[in-house]
Formats: sequence, C-alpha cells, structure tokens
Amino acid sequence: MDNDKKKASWRQPRFWLREILPYVALFLVISFAVDLWRSQDMPSGKVPSQQMTTVNGLDIDLAKMSQEQPVLVYFWATWCGACKFVTPTVNWLSDDHQVVSVAITSGDNARVKRYLAGHDLDFDAVNDERGVLASTWGIQATPTIVIINKGEITSITTGISTPPGLLARLWLS
Repeated sequence: MDNDKKKASWRQPRFWLREILPYVALFLVISFAVDLWRSQDMPSGKVPSQQMTTVNGLDIDLAKMSQEQPVLVYFWATWCGACKFVTPTVNWLSDDHQVVSVAITSGDNARVKRYLAGHDLDFDAVNDERGVLASTWGIQATPTIVIINKGEITSITTGISTPPGLLARLWLS
C-alpha cells in the first residue's frame, strides 16, 4: 500500500512544487549574485555623460531622453550567442518604449546596419566598434541591459532576460 502511495504522489502538483521550488529559489539567488558581481564595475546613480551617435547619424543624450520615460540601454554584439534570445524581446519593446542599443565590437557601421536589416530589427544602434563605450560602462558580459529613468541608472541586468522581467524593470523604474 505504501508503495502505491509513493507512485501516486509524483502525479500531484504539490509533489512537483516541493521538488522544483528549491531549485528555482537557488537559480534566482545565483542569478542575482551573478548580476551583482558583473555590474560591480558599472556606473550607478547618474548616467555617464557621453556623446553617442547611432549608425544612422542620430545623436543620443541618455539623460535627456530619460526625463519623460525610462530608457532601456541594450549592450549586445552580433557575435553574442545569448543575444539571439534577448534581441527579439528588445526589438518588441522598442515599439512602445525608448530603446538605445549599443553594438559592441561588431564591425563597422555598414556591417551593423546589415545585421539590423538582415534580422528585421527596428531599433537603432550605436556602433561601439572598438569597445570604448563598453569599457567606459564597465560591461563584462553581453547582453547587458541598463534602465535609466530621469538621468539615473535604476536597473542593471546581464545575460538572458525574459520579456516579463524586462517589462517589470521598465515599469518599476
């Protein structure tokens, strides 16, 4: 009889919740710790004053842009494997939110433009051909997403992010 109870218990949602919940909690703690470690060299507080120009010639002032609504700054690269999972979400968010992307060491402007067009990406990109912006911002991993609101950095996350996670960061900033 006890053996029958054990066999039946794995079919219950409570069993799976009890089995999976510790792993989910561990994953969240490790993810948070990795984000903290990777962002330790990144600026906090006021956004760094820096001249940025997109591959299409548009001048960007992050502090000024973020006065009306938060700005999502997306540090990525054409060679970044994890970016393939995050880029579609950032592209989707760019329809309703301010997005500034920074292509790190991804080639010249023509190559970045071809990449954007070839992947049907609607957001514009600043080309950080030599990694100078990435170095100034202390970027240690791609993708890295920074949320700026009213000239202040309010959130930094590295690695793969989900659409609900990015939306929450934008709404909470």
